[in-house]
Amino acid sequence: MTLHAKHPSVTPMPPFDLVIFGGTGDLAMRKLLPALLHRYVDGQIVAGTRIYGIARDERSDEAYRERVREAVAAAAAADPRVAECVDGFIELLHYRRLDLSGEAGWPEFAAEIGNDPDRVRVFYLAVGPGLFAMVGDRLQAAGLSGEGSRVVVEKPIGKDGASAQVINEALGRVFDESQVYRIDHYLGKETVQNLTALRFGNALFEPLWKAEHIDHVQITVAETVGLETRAGYYDQSGALRDMVQNHLLQLLCLVAMEPPASLAADSIRDEKLKVLRSLRPIDNGNAAQLTVRGQYRAGAVGGKAVPGYLDELGHGSHTETFVAIKAEVQNWRWAGVPFYLRTGKRLSERMSEIVVTFRQVPHSIFADLPNASPLAPNKLVIRLQPDEGIKLWLMHKVPGPGGMRMREVAMDLSVEETFGGRQPDAYERLLMDTVRGNPMLFMRRDEVDAAWHWIDPIRNAWEVNHDAPKPYTAGGWGPSAAVALIERDGRTWHEDEG
Repeated sequence: MTLHAKHPSVTPMPPFDLVIFGGTGDLAMRKLLPALLHRYVDGQIVAGTRIYGIARDERSDEAYRERVREAVAAAAAADPRVAECVDGFIELLHYRRLDLSGEAGWPEFAAEIGNDPDRVRVFYLAVGPGLFAMVGDRLQAAGLSGEGSRVVVEKPIGKDGASAQVINEALGRVFDESQVYRIDHYLGKETVQNLTALRFGNALFEPLWKAEHIDHVQITVAETVGLETRAGYYDQSGALRDMVQNHLLQLLCLVAMEPPASLAADSIRDEKLKVLRSLRPIDNGNAAQLTVRGQYRAGAVGGKAVPGYLDELGHGSHTETFVAIKAEVQNWRWAGVPFYLRTGKRLSERMSEIVVTFRQVPHSIFADLPNASPLAPNKLVIRLQPDEGIKLWLMHKVPGPGGMRMREVAMDLSVEETFGGRQPDAYERLLMDTVRGNPMLFMRRDEVDAAWHWIDPIRNAWEVNHDAPKPYTAGGWGPSAAVALIERDGRTWHEDEG
């Protein structure tokens, strides 16, 4: 076995147990296990830790380990350090078949895991939300839900407020709220966390972070992919539930929240909750003016022809693959400042970003100069993916003779170029935060309730008004109505050409 080398900035975690229900599924193989491997490579996961994959079919430990080895092969091929550590990581893995609807295997598994209150046990529910309550009940019956245990649940937390309440109540019967970690991987991204540092660690921005100085905010999460393997889930969900209810609203909260008293988890989550409760309601009376829903048709993405949503699905559907919303936070800091949200599949490029556009200077002293260009407003662009970084767009004089010619230029901070090395994946950070018991980057139950309280009336308005999704060609930026949504206000969607 090749021993891994501790990364100098990483504190090793004491040995723990991580149990992945759905341990042979796509999420486990594509995200969770590669993330754990990287934490092992950096020395954060140590010998004595046990990682269990749980599923319904019969297989041996060795068969499971080979499956995982194949899943992490790409990461090993890309980095010699990872390749050297794969064997050691594989030795931490175990596979167990458990019956979620019966007792088979549970007594033996409970005896194997043990109930040491000093050893952390993380139960990751990488299964459908319909199984959350069942797994919780089985863990409780097996005596595995007590002190030292934590449960991680993936979105979606329900399909509406009522179903979310059922899930949360079922989890609440088994686990204390402090033991429940509702994961949103967007909150684990380096640049999302840096938004807190940017706002509250610098004297430059926070005094300007209000309606007097900010014209509007844009939040875009764009995907180039279509349904892939998620057709069954996605057609029952749509972009509003799949992306806006969690990812986009969480980003909005981090932009708009008041300064928390500290970095304590509940201080930050209290402030996010206030934002959600301050959102202007969107319902039957204004949904047509403030929202756009779309569905992609056949087109081309990245120079390659792709089919339309209905072609991929194989039957008719009114499920939206694109949403644009004009939101407003109704409080003193943000009154009158629109927050434009958009997300969609089969768009022009894969990217996620937050754009804070400041107000124009009150008076331009350059307007009367020959060949004067109009002054562009300053913009702070926070890019979450694919190239994490921050750009501050400023007006700058073009060097050389020829008068005071101005041009918009960007001060560009690339996380990769500035700090070098590999940046941990969001799941790496969130999994370790769960082990160490830090819930700051996870959603509290009342946050989930408040998000659905705002989302449900939008969905209901679409249904009552029979608002069918507007078609858009794959490879573009959504329906023309989404352009009109922002251009009616004299603004335009940000396109980074720098």
